[in-house]
Amino acid sequence: MKAHIASTRLPGVLSSSVGNFGGMFSLGGAMRGMREPVLVSSIDGVGTKLKLAFATGKHASVAGDLVNHCINDILVQGARPLFFLDYFGTGKLDPAVAEQVVAGLSASCREARCVLIGGETAEMPGMYADGEYDLAGTIVGIVNKDRLVTGEKIEEGDTVIGLLSNGLHTNGYSLARHVLMERGHIDLSGAMPNGNTTYIDALLARHQCYAPAILPILASAPGLIKGMAHITGGGLLENIRARSRPVWAPTST
Repeated sequence: MKAHIASTRLPGVLSSSVGNFGGMFSLGGAMRGMREPVLVSSIDGVGTKLKLAFATGKHASVAGDLVNHCINDILVQGARPLFFLDYFGTGKLDPAVAEQVVAGLSASCREARCVLIGGETAEMPGMYADGEYDLAGTIVGIVNKDRLVTGEKIEEGDTVIGLLSNGLHTNGYSLARHVLMERGHIDLSGAMPNGNTTYIDALLARHQCYAPAILPILASAPGLIKGMAHITGGGLLENIRARSRPVWAPTST
């Protein structure tokens, strides 16, 4: 686990070792060229997608989901990630499972150049069913105040662009399990109709991180993107309304 965490280390980290009560990060380098730096933070979990991890023993993908979900949450304000902290709560710690989780967190952090700077592992007997755990994470990013993406300048006639997902990401899994398993009695290890993947691999596809597509545009063309919405709980219409001043909905994406 220490090796995975160390692999995410970047300039700015002041914490000397894993296990400190607080992770320390110097903003000096991160603020270079910024007149009014703004910290943007978010906290989230991956919901009932964890049930699939419990059932399959594949835990790295849901951990990677968590990081990418949180990155997308601050990306819609125009922020790039700085560091991430996780919370892992379970009844009895299984070191092999914990190692998979940390590996998944670290992989997504490395890809996004985001430091896994700290976390909390809590053993609470009687709080969780055997083999189950809860996973949540907090991210902190940065953006200059004049580069914040607020949605306030959106107006009728602007173009709406939808970026493709690679699956359900981290929402809708209670419904998916109900439809596929309880109603459809589908063997999730079986091949999907397209034959390219199994149901379980499609369901466990890692939540896509949109930062590589969006951050270069924000840097090279300030103001071009007037508003963004991370389409998670609430779906397309609720999230777009929440991120724009006018109340409108696209006819297509």
